[in-house]
Amino acid sequence: MAVTTGETPVVDRSGGGGALPGWVAAAVTFLCSGAVLVLEIVGLRLIAPYVGVTLQTSTAVIGYALMAIAVGAWTGGIVADRTDPRRLIAPLMVAGGALVVAVLPLVRFTGSLLSGPDAGAVLLLAAVAVVVPAALLSAVPPMVVKLQLASLDETGAVVGRLSGIGTLGGIAATFVTGFLLIAILPSSVILVGTGAVTAVAGLAVGVLLRRRTSGGAGRVPVGLVVLALAGGGLAAVAPSPCEKETAYHCARVEADPERSSGRLLYLDTARHSYVDLEDPEYLQFEYVRAIAAVADSLGDSREPLSALHVGGGGLTLPRYLDEVRPGTESLVLEVDAGVVAIDREQLDLETSDRLRVRVTDGRVGLADEAVGERDLVVGDAFGGLSVPWQLTTREAVELIDRALADGGVYAVNLIDHPPLALVRAELATLRAVFPHVALLARVPVLAGEDGGNVVAVASRSPIEEAEIAARLTDRGLDWRVAHGEDLDRFVGDAPVLTDDFAPVDQLLTPYGS
Repeated sequence: MAVTTGETPVVDRSGGGGALPGWVAAAVTFLCSGAVLVLEIVGLRLIAPYVGVTLQTSTAVIGYALMAIAVGAWTGGIVADRTDPRRLIAPLMVAGGALVVAVLPLVRFTGSLLSGPDAGAVLLLAAVAVVVPAALLSAVPPMVVKLQLASLDETGAVVGRLSGIGTLGGIAATFVTGFLLIAILPSSVILVGTGAVTAVAGLAVGVLLRRRTSGGAGRVPVGLVVLALAGGGLAAVAPSPCEKETAYHCARVEADPERSSGRLLYLDTARHSYVDLEDPEYLQFEYVRAIAAVADSLGDSREPLSALHVGGGGLTLPRYLDEVRPGTESLVLEVDAGVVAIDREQLDLETSDRLRVRVTDGRVGLADEAVGERDLVVGDAFGGLSVPWQLTTREAVELIDRALADGGVYAVNLIDHPPLALVRAELATLRAVFPHVALLARVPVLAGEDGGNVVAVASRSPIEEAEIAARLTDRGLDWRVAHGEDLDRFVGDAPVLTDDFAPVDQLLTPYGS
């Protein structure tokens, strides 16, 4: 029972019935703290299919998680001083676990109703994915601490031990989730499993407390058990945007209703690649045709090339080069093994000595490239709508320059909208390394009135602007080639991106008006 002294309840441990066994207290603290970190990591992946993966999405999820931890711990400590914590630990664990499970259908139903990926959608989905269950579970450790305090003489030891155990739980959950669980299990299974384990552990703690004490301690309302079961049921029927969940993306392939052999590869929110299974020369996306125009301008358009592709997707351009320039050797650097598996299973990818795929980060792969061997380097790697920052910097561009032969060309796909700050900064960065740089884009983009895909071209040798322009026209593109003074005016005073300063997500304007 609780003996009241002044206004602060003090748990009566006469007869040894107050505190939890030490190992149980440690396990509860470890589990609740770990579940919050699992929720944080998986929550980012859960909202990515609806709002993409950007610095803003990561910031929102991490920020909300930290806020929930702070609010939960603070509130849990206050309540523990005013109420017997034995009455609340088990219900909080069951409720928190149930809501971890319920996060899955809540995010999916909410995401399916959003009109578009913007800052408001990011904040809303991140809040739905994290805040309430993380706050409830974060309220448990301070209650366990209060329950374990037998006297003021052991306050430091108890608080320090359980705080350390909670931190270890978060660390363990972070590494196990990031390195193991994400690689072998879908996000839905991770969330449902984490929530179920937490809720069942809460029921077990409730049984233990009821056996050791009296007065209703540890009792879990039936409604919370029903909530846990309902969350699992909703998770089973919630609409999923994923055909396949890879280590980095929510991916799916859709057939083109207007072209029987056409296939669209979607990664999260973006149409990433178009592949014609029967005709590798068919290039639907305008930016792909623009890069093909650059490739066609290199030497004899039928001679083989040595090409490096940073970013794979559906491997549209490597297949094109293999078809139109027999003997071309292409190496594709693709960070996501799951995307490569989809390419093989659904997009008829066949690798060979001439068309190789290496699963690695683009920057790591660039560092391993031999000096001066590539006729063409194609940059088409994206995380959401932005090129990964480590591929945009002067140091990364220097690695590309090192890999290129004397007459070699770098062509990189970029996406931006007015004021086009990211495109301007990347052009400034290319010009800090290469003496010859050009921009391929539609006239409204060059005028700063519109946005979308553009292609930047860089080389140590003069760029064949007139030939590229002619090939753009031949491919039915109303694109222009900006260079010289026109490019000077376009770039203006844009900063050069470096490994020390590359605010790519802040420079990017991801969506047009």
